[in-house]
Amino acid sequence: MGQGHYAAFLSEFGNRTVEPTLRDVSWGLWYSLTILGILGAHEMGHYVACRVYKVDATLPYFLPLPPPFWTGTLGAVIRIREAFPTRTVLFDVGVAGPIAGFAALIPALLYGLSLSTIVPAPPESAELIYLGEPLLFKGAAWLMFGTVPEGYTLNMHPMVFASWFGMLATALNLLPFGQLDGGHITYATLGRWSTPISLATVATAVVMTFFSSSWIVMTVMMLAMLAFLGPRHPRVIYEYEPLGRGRVALAVFALLMLVLCFTPVPLAFTN
Repeated sequence: MGQGHYAAFLSEFGNRTVEPTLRDVSWGLWYSLTILGILGAHEMGHYVACRVYKVDATLPYFLPLPPPFWTGTLGAVIRIREAFPTRTVLFDVGVAGPIAGFAALIPALLYGLSLSTIVPAPPESAELIYLGEPLLFKGAAWLMFGTVPEGYTLNMHPMVFASWFGMLATALNLLPFGQLDGGHITYATLGRWSTPISLATVATAVVMTFFSSSWIVMTVMMLAMLAFLGPRHPRVIYEYEPLGRGRVALAVFALLMLVLCFTPVPLAFTN
């Protein structure tokens, strides 16, 4: 999978002929190590927070996704095997993952962009997959290359694609729904108001499927969670503990990460 990403990068949208061989399997490490690092950092953020608070949790599990799916993975998860004792613990465990993943993807994005190139844009008749550009991606690309001339486009190094997927995973996890990271943060900060916010989030996702088919998988997952787990977030054992201003500020930072990493149309297909 990673080898294919690197071969596509070298081909410059098909303008150059690239014939990968078995000895070039190491090409794939540019993508695979980056994506494993970003997703692993996210889940280890959760895991370390669980260890700090002595919450029983498993080590991260990576979810493989075989070809023809070109991400190679659905992400990573940990399983938490007991109820959270307080809102503070729930908040810290929920926010630790996105912060750790965000911290890992930024240097990967910047270094990957330094290895990327500006090349002539492929013809409009070409069969392509367009990636939605989050604000963080747009800002980093502008800092690196400035304004791209008309008729040219960014040829992304595999590290950039891995960072883009990391941004997508961060944004989806931070959606204020159910037992996603964003749902944990919303429940910890807003209590009972998290339920209508969660329902509004899944309703918005349903509407988004009419504008972009790339929302279908996430929407189906949220609807399944809603059906099997219900709309309410599970209560913590001691529910009425106040969070404090520092964690409220972290909640605002989590919202900022969502805004920077979110794109309304993650994927668009031509032809």
